[in-house]
This record gives sequence, structure tokens and C-alpha cells, in this order.
Amino acid sequence: MLEAIREDLLRLHLELPRHGLVVWTGGNVSARDPESGLVAIKPSGVRYEDLTAESMVVVDLEGQIVEGSNKPSSDTASHLYIYRHRPDVNGVVHTHSRYATAFAAVGRSIPVYLTAQADEFGGEIPCAGFAMIGDEAIGAQVVETIGRSPAVLLKNHGVFTIGASASAAVKAAVMTEDVAATVFAALQLGQPDILPDEVVERLHRRYMNDYGQ
Repeated sequence: MLEAIREDLLRLHLELPRHGLVVWTGGNVSARDPESGLVAIKPSGVRYEDLTAESMVVVDLEGQIVEGSNKPSSDTASHLYIYRHRPDVNGVVHTHSRYATAFAAVGRSIPVYLTAQADEFGGEIPCAGFAMIGDEAIGAQVVETIGRSPAVLLKNHGVFTIGASASAAVKAAVMTEDVAATVFAALQLGQPDILPDEVVERLHRRYMNDYGQ
């Protein structure tokens, strides 16, 4: 079931350690099949080098296992909450990437100091409140706080990103850490200037409508 999605999910999970976004078994990616509404997600506590397409767990939007012999990620309920409340989202990623999580640790959003952030995010990367792991509480914080951004920080926790596809959500996770690392370095040198809203809007519109092939 969802064979192509599970194969793609394996490939996308391997992008996370490749970009330094996760360590050991932390973090996860899920993908929703737009046709069936079913969701494939990483199994809980499995190291990335041990993952296979077959080890991914398929669940329905209420969290019932449809296929797979493993226990799904402990973040599954939050992923599913996001999918139920954001029909435009078909991919969710959670990481504890180092620099972005440093901002989350102090409950600090990342303002738009960089054109790359304006392009990809269209505004600040917001920081949501604290929520306990294991139920829908984190998902509720994500939906409430993320706005039009593809990324949100969770206070004292880490990063959630969303996208129209799992690949788009992984890209957002990579970009979030890149922005966070650059902003962290800039703050060691001085106080960078926040880009004006109208500049951010123009850059984001150009990126979304004109950039690329």
C-alpha cells in the first residue's frame, strides 16, 4: 500500500541526516496520499540507516494503523492533527536541527534579516508555545502559529515544517536550519536590520511566481 510514497519517504528521511538536521533516531517525515487520505510516517525509534520503505507505517487520519508491523512515530498524532486542519498540506517534517532549535530553546522567532528567508518563508519563522509530546498538542500549536510560513519553531523543542508535498516540507526544514545558522552567526557580529514588509512581500512574490523553470 502506498508503495511509491513509502519509497519516496525513505529517500526523504535520508536527506535529514545528510543535511545535519537529525541525530540518532530523532525527527521524522510523513506524507499524505491526496487520493486516499492515508498517511505514511517513520516508525518510532528506528535509526535512519535501518529504515526501509517497508518499515514505514501507514495510518488513517484518526491514527489507526492500516498497514505496517512497526509502531508509528511518537509524533504521529500531531502530524495527523495538522493534516486534518490543513487540507493544503501533504507533507510534514519534524527535526531538532541545532541552530533552529537554539532559537526554539529561548522561545525566539527568527525575523526576516535575509533575502533567502523572504523568498522561501515570506516572513518571520514564528515560535509557538510549549506543548508535550505524544498527543495532538504540538499539532495544535503548529496550526495555530505557523500562518503562511512553511516552518514554525516549538518552544523548548524543535522545528515543524509543512508543504504541499513531503519533498517541499523537507526543503523547508533544510532552509530553516540554513537561515537559523546564518542569523545566529550574524547576531554574533552585531544587530542585523530587519527587511521592510514591502520588500519581503516583493521578494516572496517573485520567488513563488517567477523563480525557476
